[in-house]
Amino acid sequence: MRIAYVCADPGVPVFGRKGCSIHAQEVLRGLLARGIEVELFASRLEGERPADLVNVRAHALPIPKSEVARVAANDGLSRALQNTGPFDAVYERYSLWSFAGMEHAREAGIPGLLEVNAPLIEEQEEHRGLSDRDSAERAQERCFAAASVLVAVSDELAEWLAQKPEARGRVKFVPNGVRAERFHPGVKPTLGAAPGVFTVGFVGSLKPWHGLSILVEAFARLHAEDEKTRLLVVGHGKERAALDASIRARGLEDAVIATGAVSPDEVPGLLASMDAAVAPYPARSPFYFSPLKVYEYMAAGLPIVASRIGQLVDLLEPDCGLLCEPGDPAALASALRRLRDDPDLARRLGERARDKALARATWGRTVDRLLEVLAQSREGPRPAERILAGGVK
Repeated sequence: MRIAYVCADPGVPVFGRKGCSIHAQEVLRGLLARGIEVELFASRLEGERPADLVNVRAHALPIPKSEVARVAANDGLSRALQNTGPFDAVYERYSLWSFAGMEHAREAGIPGLLEVNAPLIEEQEEHRGLSDRDSAERAQERCFAAASVLVAVSDELAEWLAQKPEARGRVKFVPNGVRAERFHPGVKPTLGAAPGVFTVGFVGSLKPWHGLSILVEAFARLHAEDEKTRLLVVGHGKERAALDASIRARGLEDAVIATGAVSPDEVPGLLASMDAAVAPYPARSPFYFSPLKVYEYMAAGLPIVASRIGQLVDLLEPDCGLLCEPGDPAALASALRRLRDDPDLARRLGERARDKALARATWGRTVDRLLEVLAQSREGPRPAERILAGGVK
């Protein structure tokens, strides 16, 4: 089987360190492990390739400087796919203004699987600015309409997609995963703490919707009660300056370690340096995320405190973590205090979380489900279904 993997999003460095980069790498890795030949078409190919992805044949797509140019770039992608084919299927990570991958699949009479990770038009408009929404919506309609199947990474995202007339009846839910062998219990801490110090940890890009201000306020409350606590923040992003300012304003400089960007290979050792991990998302509707960080926390066997929102409820209830109301630093601090004061509870939650990750949330299982969806799409459109570890439900 020969698949074209397309990622025309200039915000996704395929071989980078961001969560979206890890997602792309794991899908590529899973396809290759199943004997599939993959040709990669991407706008961002810089960065050091993991050793097992070195031989993936890659084609650089241009990075247009304007929204109009991004629409026009579809012609180049179409030619590249035509000149490099034939393929048995096209797998595309949904990108703003990109539709050539799915239209090529339709015209070639092969399956086109569109992986949808977010409502990108709304996200772009809210966080980065969008000057021509009409053009973006037309491109999205073309892309959705041409896809054989649209895969959403969360239930909430699947519901959003199912409301689009051009996607209706071809939406499936396939959650994200984790390569659990990276986070086995034998991983040694790289930033070990002094005896008796309780370490609260966060991993991820520092973005406005990750609740970092809530985390700092909650940790400040915890640290005011017990100086033998520290906060470890792993990652980089636009919120770094605000994070540093918040830490300084509360006099927490000596109690917080912010590593900045790290390579994926460094993450397991940093997770092993934590006693509890957090996903402190603020209230947001809809909450469509499928956070890779939480899957990694689970695989690492960490007790987790997360906001009671979206997919996190299904992932962590009833016995894989503690949930608190979104945007409530007092509730977050209380949950962390509970884990600090009850090591047996923390251990049980961590063990159950790892067991669940190994049983239901590995990237291998995710890629198998994606290939199952791809095979089903050859049979023609079917009603929206939820793909679970036990099969189709």
